[in-house]
Amino acid sequence: MKKIAILGSTGSIGTQTLEVIKAHPDKFQVEVMTAGNNADLLIEQALQFKPNCVVIGNESLYDKVFEALDAKDIKVYAGEEALSQVVQMDSIDMVLTALVGYAGLLPTIKAIEAKKNIALANKETMVVAGELVTQLAQENDVNIYPVDSEHSAIFQCLIGEFHNPIEKLILTASGGPFKGMSRKDLIEVTREQALKHPNWDMGAKITIDSATMMNKGLEVIEAKWLFGVALDKIEVVVHPQSIIHSLVQFEDSSMKAQMGLPDMRVPIQFALSYPERIKTDFPRFNFSDNPALTFEQPDMETFRNLSLAYTAIESGGNKPCILNAANEIAVDAFLKDQIGFLEISDVIESSLEKVSYIRTPELQDFVETDKETRIRALEEIK
Repeated sequence: MKKIAILGSTGSIGTQTLEVIKAHPDKFQVEVMTAGNNADLLIEQALQFKPNCVVIGNESLYDKVFEALDAKDIKVYAGEEALSQVVQMDSIDMVLTALVGYAGLLPTIKAIEAKKNIALANKETMVVAGELVTQLAQENDVNIYPVDSEHSAIFQCLIGEFHNPIEKLILTASGGPFKGMSRKDLIEVTREQALKHPNWDMGAKITIDSATMMNKGLEVIEAKWLFGVALDKIEVVVHPQSIIHSLVQFEDSSMKAQMGLPDMRVPIQFALSYPERIKTDFPRFNFSDNPALTFEQPDMETFRNLSLAYTAIESGGNKPCILNAANEIAVDAFLKDQIGFLEISDVIESSLEKVSYIRTPELQDFVETDKETRIRALEEIK
């Protein structure tokens, strides 16, 4: 029985993780659940799965959650500090980090320092501080299992191949809802249009990131640190059907691909159960239903965020941290109808130019960079 802490249990990845755990009660048990503001769903989940404890990030909601769960012998905590503390509990076997954005960094670091294996669905952890996180994982003998479908696909392709040099990693992208559009077409697109992803059911932030291609840019940075490859060995290919989730090319020219219908429960379950593959009743891919799989190069001039991500990781230091923080602020502003779709890239580019550059940052530098970037990005939007 593997005891799991789910950071962000009320979000898209968190709720699908609970589906996986519910389907395999003989293999997994929920030990900790956390949420930011969705107290009602957190209470509902806790009453169903009966974890040891829960954390509600918004401290003003503590009384509500406590009153609902105290009689059920479920411990209740609140606030960011509590989040970083509960991941260190001795009873936890694995921490699944499904928090959105920068918020996932510090709890993940604390979990690694407590020698907990990580199922990582929070790509921003690697984007902001990939070098620091991978070094900590090595020092603490901690495994990081990727949950993003693309990185899970690469991981699966590398099983049995870790001794063979990688010639190229190929990350596939759906192209999002605006594939093929020009910058002129994108001037008037709305929040509602951007939230309609053609293949995946995801949270609002990651769905907008997919529409701007920033999601793929963040994945490029994450792949560099997860798999220890140079940036020039990571390629992005647009694959609108989202059947091939990513590929690895080896030095003998052979390529391995991981395929399947787009369903996040598959990489979630694999991260939780590795090295075992557990039988599921998930829908199966049928070649006759998908007679054509197509591929094309990404349009990095129209979708500038992908290019900005490459620029940030080429510069290194705290540039990816700046990229991430500015993007989080810009996406939030777009979702609130404060800026247009194309202006997301403008805010990010301006932040990369104006925020102080640190070549060899430490953890506190990332904290300060994140804070400075958010302030400057908000000023840019106003």
